[in-house]
Amino acid sequence: MSLDAARSDSLPERLTAHEVGQRLQHERNSRLTQLEAIEQEGNDAPRELMIAQKTSIQRVLTEIDAAFARLEAGGYGLCQECRRPIPVERLEILPYARCCVGCQRRAS
Repeated sequence: MSLDAARSDSLPERLTAHEVGQRLQHERNSRLTQLEAIEQEGNDAPRELMIAQKTSIQRVLTEIDAAFARLEAGGYGLCQECRRPIPVERLEILPYARCCVGCQRRAS
């Protein structure tokens, strides 16, 4: 499966479902490593900071799982708001992005 709909016509390369899956898995592994590091810090960091960090990482893990679901359902790479393709450059940086930059800004 290629993400041609999410790719600009001027870009020759293709982003395959396999590549997307690898990027998402890398993001998941990175976040899990971060969680482990936070838990190993124990009492060294302020409790409120640890809670905030864990909450943020868990939110990203939820987004990654949702991106895997969109990939499987065929909706990966489409903005969840305007239904237009999310630029591949954005997906390369933030592979679990739900929205294009414009819709993300409006939501913030």
